Amino acid sequence: METEKSTRENSRAAVPAAWWSGARPVERLCHATGLLLILSGLAHLVVFAVDGGPWFGPVSWRKPVTFGLSFGATLIAVTWVTSYLRVGPRLRTVLLAVFAADCVVEVGGITLQAWRRVPSHLDMETPFDTGVSMTLAVGGGVLVVLLTAFALASFRHRPTGPVGMPLAVRSGFAILLVALVSGAAMIARGVVLARTGHQEAAYHSTAPLKPLHGVSLHAVLVLPALAWLLSRTPWSEPTRRRIVATATGCYVVAVIGAGLWAAATY
Repeated sequence: METEKSTRENSRAAVPAAWWSGARPVERLCHATGLLLILSGLAHLVVFAVDGGPWFGPVSWRKPVTFGLSFGATLIAVTWVTSYLRVGPRLRTVLLAVFAADCVVEVGGITLQAWRRVPSHLDMETPFDTGVSMTLAVGGGVLVVLLTAFALASFRHRPTGPVGMPLAVRSGFAILLVALVSGAAMIARGVVLARTGHQEAAYHSTAPLKPLHGVSLHAVLVLPALAWLLSRTPWSEPTRRRIVATATGCYVVAVIGAGLWAAATY
């Protein structure tokens, strides 16, 4: 009981709303940056409502909306979830700072191109557009390296936290790797098509992998959040552990389903 009590206190301290006053500067920076990215996404949803235009396609307000919301939520989630990892404070500070900067670059480049009314990814029409597209591609590579480092750390040492949190964190990062691989595959295939003169085909080549990428991207938030919410209930440890395990299994099934759909339509 004493262990469970201390675990709950530690997990409570790891939640942004509760530990803001005692958070490290890099944690405050990441949460503030993530909130600004989310607000940017919401602001562009208003722009879309006023300006109109297509929601789908390589040139639309959908991109700054979805990327702002997605990158903002992911930055906040990763900052919180990595507090359960056994990673040196200096290393975590560096990784999170670079991650936050990379998120800003990605969303900033996408937003810039949306206002210029040109595609943000795979656009090689002008030197400037090529520079933006390649910057976004390199930024995607940086994301892969950073998040893979956190994923490896979660499996190297058992994460801390309440009952079910170690499984949730490890599963979240493992599924996140699927999102990174699918994202890299979209960029790689699109760049090859664009470089060989098939610009229109490059824009459409990413469609089959988008559901897989989207579904697997946010497991690192959903599963740990579930484990934390369960720690606030009076349910027994075995019950909470089973719920997290069941939710993880359901998430894996969803990812597999998206993967099969991608394979069938790729």
